[in-house]
Amino acid sequence: MNAVVIAVCLMLFLSFIRINVVVALTISAVVAGLVGGLTIVQTIAAFNDGLGGGAQIALSYALLGAFAAALSHSGLTTLISHAIINKLGQEPNSSNTQMVRWLLLLTILAMAISSQNILPIHIAFIPILIPPLLHVMSKLNIDRRLIACILTFGLVTTYMILPIGFGGIFLNDILLANLNTNGLNALSSQIPQAMLLPALGMVCGLFIAIFISYRQPRQYMIEQPVSNSTQTPTINRKSIVISISAIVITLIVQLQTDSMIFGALSGFIIFRFSGIIKQDISKDLFNQGVHMMANIGFIMIAAAGFAAVVKSTGEVGTLVTSLGDIIGDNKALAALLMLIVGLLITMGIGSSFSTIPIIATIYVPLALSFGFSVAATIALVGTAAALGDAGSPASDSTLGPTAGLNADGQHDHIRDSVIPTFVHYNIPLLIFGWIAAMVL
Repeated sequence: MNAVVIAVCLMLFLSFIRINVVVALTISAVVAGLVGGLTIVQTIAAFNDGLGGGAQIALSYALLGAFAAALSHSGLTTLISHAIINKLGQEPNSSNTQMVRWLLLLTILAMAISSQNILPIHIAFIPILIPPLLHVMSKLNIDRRLIACILTFGLVTTYMILPIGFGGIFLNDILLANLNTNGLNALSSQIPQAMLLPALGMVCGLFIAIFISYRQPRQYMIEQPVSNSTQTPTINRKSIVISISAIVITLIVQLQTDSMIFGALSGFIIFRFSGIIKQDISKDLFNQGVHMMANIGFIMIAAAGFAAVVKSTGEVGTLVTSLGDIIGDNKALAALLMLIVGLLITMGIGSSFSTIPIIATIYVPLALSFGFSVAATIALVGTAAALGDAGSPASDSTLGPTAGLNADGQHDHIRDSVIPTFVHYNIPLLIFGWIAAMVL
């Protein structure tokens, strides 16, 4: 059996039975290497070489956590949380409560979408915005699995169809470039149009999550608004002005330097030397913030090592080319199997951006040999890469929501983020991606 299939299935199984994701990725990487024909020494060497690929992301998330802790201590997020709470009606089923509920969901969705293009900060907003609102969500009995689905929808669907910000990188710099490198001759204007139908699958999944799956209230322990400090922050005009200034400067530095590391560091420095954070607690705040996001960083590092081992085995190419013996002349089966293989690869690597260079080299000639049109080939490769980004234990599209929603320890990564997003997005995306391949 193919090493990629075995390793990904093992990783998912270990994660599902509550083995730490870092441990699951490391064990699966070793299994992938050994099954793929590498020696234990070669496997470990490939894994170690790949670790560096996740170091930058890990440091970025750690500093974002420190910045989020400082922002929470400033009182701005507590002020927002209290303002929303004060607008709640006295009766749990009052129309005012329903209005606030929908306003909260739409605000989170709008922020998730804009984080990919208008303000391309990706998941950096989640540890800043979500933890202070957990008290509100608990009071409204909002199922946090719904919030995870909304966040993941905004993070993934946006880059699939809008060629701005991260979408520009995914659609033009990666997808279009790799398609044309392998002989497709696609135009940039064709990319969003071809990806529109698969993206509708994501929309269907979101509607199902909102109106069917997680419509009913879910009880959580109602605690005080989440703060990363044991002291109640003093909310005054100076704190609010400095907090807003720190956010703006963080965004500007990140956009100018293209570095989340220096952006988050700039924001934390402003808080540290503005007088809002006293010297005796700044160290504790930094450590608490880093701890909040450290788990994501370690998972991303381990995922980079796992991906390096998988690539070193050469089993990805073997997996794709072996499809020819199974498919025969069945075009519909060819489309389905290519999408499923893409799902497996992305689930293991945890990044749709990293999946395209791996599969495009083999998928484009294979699709053309079956007579798929240019638009259909775009939809196949793009959808195969996007599949698994929602629902992968190692994807920042699920890790980010978990980091915010589990700030009070009431949100499980696998059961409350990974499984809900996998079911609501990968299944519709698989169906709509297959339809796109057949009709375009």
